[in-house]
Parts: sequence; structure tokens; C-alpha cells
Amino acid sequence: MFESVQPLLAEHADLEQRLADPSVHADAGLARSLGRRYAELGAVVDAHGTWSAAVDDAAAAAELAAEDAGFAAELPALQTAADEAAERLRRLLLPRDPDDSRDVILEIKAGEGGEESALFARDLLRMYLRYAERHGWATQLLESTESDLGGLKDVAVAVKARGAVAEGVWHRLKYEGGVHRVQRVPATESQGRVHTSAVGVLVLPEVEEVEVAVDPNDLRVDVFRSSGPGGQSVNTTDSAVRITHLPTGIVVSCQNEKSQLQNREQALRILRARLHAAAQETADAEASAARRSQVRTVDRSERIRTYNYGENRIADHRTGFKAYNLDAVLDGDLDPVVQSCIDADEAAQLAAAGTPA
Repeated sequence: MFESVQPLLAEHADLEQRLADPSVHADAGLARSLGRRYAELGAVVDAHGTWSAAVDDAAAAAELAAEDAGFAAELPALQTAADEAAERLRRLLLPRDPDDSRDVILEIKAGEGGEESALFARDLLRMYLRYAERHGWATQLLESTESDLGGLKDVAVAVKARGAVAEGVWHRLKYEGGVHRVQRVPATESQGRVHTSAVGVLVLPEVEEVEVAVDPNDLRVDVFRSSGPGGQSVNTTDSAVRITHLPTGIVVSCQNEKSQLQNREQALRILRARLHAAAQETADAEASAARRSQVRTVDRSERIRTYNYGENRIADHRTGFKAYNLDAVLDGDLDPVVQSCIDADEAAQLAAAGTPA
């Protein structure tokens, strides 16, 4: 049982030796990559150790019970512990998303609903920032465009885990990609009528510069005058940058930073993430199917989740999750709905493998 765990245990031991070599830490990118993989495999090693000990305890109790009936009462609890440990290990051995340990770039775009959609986009940004804060993740605003009423037409933010962790930001936030629908009375509504609006969320795993080579000859870089808040240089210098990747037609604009160089670097980060996602979709049919839920056109028909303010209700239409604590969710208490997506994903994989969920 669990034959596939042995190569992982060996890989974990090998990584432990490599990370003990000071020369590895001279390359920060390599050390970070190896550290994340080591942390990820650490969960498997711990689960395997717990399972092995639980199986040994149950077997020893069975032997003792055969000689002394007084030990028989302990058997059910020990067997239950062994079964639970086996289930945890089985889930950890499911095929992993290769991007699970990565940080992400999260983009939010207002869609159908005009100003109300832009206002809700700002609410979603706050929700994700609070969620990141709860998990101890670092966030960095990369780009944003405000609407006339203080909402957000679009915004991009980098979300990073601190240190080497077994579960990266992508592991949890990847399920947020898609269209989010809001039902509420807009601030602009004078007669108290409930409106329905839509906001698109796109989640991209962030990649290192060395992982996605971008040929400068494939780029058209345009500079222009910034139009939003950002400092004294805004509206006075051509600091905003628009990069077009000619082979794919992907366009990224950044204007939040004061200098043209900084905006160029931010735009390249977003571009690399988009190119990585596009390459994954092309190369891997399974990854493409998973990302098909991400936003294509921001309308109400492709919704993955509904936020109903009047009922204080949140509903995820992929998993059937429903709760009446919308105020808490918007304050960053997003784990239950995210966990419902993780559980549904794992159940589907177990079913496909012929193992009961």
C-alpha cells in the first residue's frame, strides 16, 4: 500500500542534504524553489510517519487482544486512527498541481453593472487583502484604475507567501478565478431597487524571470502620461508603460509607480505570469480544463459565486457551498468557501482514481 510514497520520501531526504549545502543558498531563486518543494514533501513525510505508527499500534493491539481479551476494547479506536491517517496520506499523494507552491498575481476587473461593478471590485480587493493578512501573506499593488465614484475598473495585486511553505498562495487562491456576481442596492440607486452586477477575477501563478524567457524583440513598449493617483510626477511625465507581446497579442499597462522603469518592471511581472498561464493551457489539457472556469467575458452568465447583500448570503455555484455570513467573508473569512473547492477537487480526483472520497 502507498508504494508511490517511497520516491517522495527519497526526494525529501535528498532535498534535505542539498539545502544543507551553503553553496545552494548563494542562488536565492534556487534555494527558494528547493525550500518550497522540501516543505511540500514534508507534509507527505509527516503523514506517512503518522500512518505507519498508527498501523503498527493497531497491529500490536490486535496481537495483544488475541492473548488477552481486555485489550480488545482499544482496537476500534486504534483502527479508526489508522484509517484516518491512511485517508490523509491518500489525499496528499493525489497528483499535485505543479503551481501549488507558487505566489500569484490576482487581477480584478469590473464588468457588467458600470459604476456598481467597479465599487464591488473594490470590495473584492479589500476581501482578498484581508484574506491574505489572515494567512500572513504579503501583498503589493501592481496596477489599478479608479472609476469616477471611487470604485476600481481594474486592479492587479501580487500576493506572496512568506518563507518556504508547503501550500503556496496558488493552492488556495486559484479557485477564485471566474465571474463573481453581486446582488445589492447600489449606492447610486435612489429608489432602493436591488441590482445584479458582475466582476471578473483572474488568478495567475507568478513565475521567476528565469522561468519564462521574454525576448525584448517580441515587445512593443509604449510610454504615456499617467492618469491616476500616484505622486507628484503623475500627469507631468510619461511614466506609464504599456507593453504589447507581439507573438500573442497580450497587452499589459502599468502606471501606479512614479518611475517609468518601475512601471516597466511591474508590467513585465504580469506579462510573464500571463505567458506562463497561456503556455500551461496550450501544453496541458488538464490544466486548460481547470482554468476554463477563469474569466473570459465578464457577464452574469459565467458566475462562479454570488454575493447577496440583502440575505447576507454567499453561494458558490461549483460546489453548492452556501453560508449566511457574507459580512464576515467580505472581511476576509474566506477559508470555508475555498475549502469547499479544495474538497470538491480532491473528491473528483479520488473518484477518478477509483477510490471513495
